[in-house]
Amino acid sequence: MVALQSTVDSSSNSASSATISAVHHDVLRSHILNRLDGPALAALSSASPDLRSTISTDDELWRNICAATWPSVNNPELSSLIPTFNHGYRSFFSDSFPAIHLSGGAATGNPDPEITGLISAVDIYYGDSPIFSKVTETETVTSWFQTAPFRIELLEAKEVVPTGIRKEAEDAWLRQLEENLRVSWIVIDPAGRRSANLSSGVAVAARHHWLTGEVQVKFSTVAAEGAEGEGGEAAECGVVVTCGGEEGGEVHVRDIYLGMEDMEGRSLCGRDSLGILRGAMEGERRRRVETREEGKEKYERFLERKREWKRRVERREKVLDTLCVATGVAFFLTFLAFLLM
Repeated sequence: MVALQSTVDSSSNSASSATISAVHHDVLRSHILNRLDGPALAALSSASPDLRSTISTDDELWRNICAATWPSVNNPELSSLIPTFNHGYRSFFSDSFPAIHLSGGAATGNPDPEITGLISAVDIYYGDSPIFSKVTETETVTSWFQTAPFRIELLEAKEVVPTGIRKEAEDAWLRQLEENLRVSWIVIDPAGRRSANLSSGVAVAARHHWLTGEVQVKFSTVAAEGAEGEGGEAAECGVVVTCGGEEGGEVHVRDIYLGMEDMEGRSLCGRDSLGILRGAMEGERRRRVETREEGKEKYERFLERKREWKRRVERREKVLDTLCVATGVAFFLTFLAFLLM
């Protein structure tokens, strides 16, 4: 019975392989593969050695997928840079599509000295429709960048981006943006030929700005984890999109920035952030796209960790304050006893 089953399985695999091999490459490329997205192609490539070879070596196929996924990839500078990656557009997609994932601690030390600049490729979508794309470069070797809080502003002062979205009533507008706005922020190290997508993709929070009333939509990932005593347990990489507009009128994007904070909410400097970004680029990727509910639940767990970290720091400071007071009192009593002798 076992031998019969083995024979059937062997015959089935041989027939499947023969069927795939019988399909002409041009037919496979033009009528099947170009209709699939990146994750589907990656899954299909494991079906047979022939498919794996066809899919992995077709850089034009991966270029089209990257361009369809991120319109910013059509930027002339990126069109020249991405083909120089180890496996061209396939490597870029593999680095940039999955969310960064930490299975353990990530290095947050000094970055490779060859990181002389970063390229940000940013795409904003409303639902499945892209509404804005931009590529910007950031110099990382200046003393100002190394010591100042890490923050990459995408828009110039007073620059606004029309979205074609009609603003609803206040409560509906907040929910509308939180549910439909999506952001991809890919950071590229042109020297190391690596990239990472630092956005959570779907929004983890949305709120009205306390002063202007504009809506701020946040996309967050935990970019690094470190041991206690090394400046915090984790570093949060956040993309914040600020939208404004009159009710009944068009919604405008007024501000987009990328920043990085430690567990106490303090902005990390550029030098520390570069080390974390290098760890994120070289680290693992989460192969499954998270749902909105999973993303928000993960963010809530991170916020709870931040609150617990703050409580732990406060308890530690309270103990130190008590020790200082006790030491002062003991010193005073000792001095007083010495005077009375």
